[in-house]
Amino acid sequence: MATKSFALNTEPHVAAIGDTELLFQPEVMGDDFMDGYVGLRDAQQAIGVDIDNLESLDSQAIRNIAVALREFLARLMLPESAELITRLQVSQAGKTLDTFTDRAQAEAFAATVEGDTRITYVLRLPDRVLTELMEWTVELYSGGKRPPTSSSGSARQSRRSGTRGTGVSPSRVSTPTPGPSGG
Repeated sequence: MATKSFALNTEPHVAAIGDTELLFQPEVMGDDFMDGYVGLRDAQQAIGVDIDNLESLDSQAIRNIAVALREFLARLMLPESAELITRLQVSQAGKTLDTFTDRAQAEAFAATVEGDTRITYVLRLPDRVLTELMEWTVELYSGGKRPPTSSSGSARQSRRSGTRGTGVSPSRVSTPTPGPSGG
């Protein structure tokens, strides 16, 4: 009888961003990862994101994508890091009035304050870093392969021109599954 041993990661994955370290769960069950990933894709589609034409997005759509990315990443992090990446501050005239980890609560609070308020993340990160974190987590938790998703915005594979050679059986030809961009 053959025995195969499987190692489980027990130490958190660390994303070092400047002096800040974000700790990610050592292991994430496949369905937990997929639920988060599908939620991210659904958020992008609900916003109307055309991943092939990001230039057409308005600033609010880009902001909503960043929020969805942060929420996706937070689901994969240890609690302290999840709280850090989602913590928002409501400020007025440069003074912090309160902090929240839920955008709706922050917006509701800001609406009660007279005058102009600003809602920003305490941990400010460039969009490119959020995208790189998302890509890194895909590598960590899905073996480097982007999860398959159905997207009405995905391009279909081009038809092959000419005739198919006889050297490859049609059942052995694999078609790549389109994945999301870093958006």
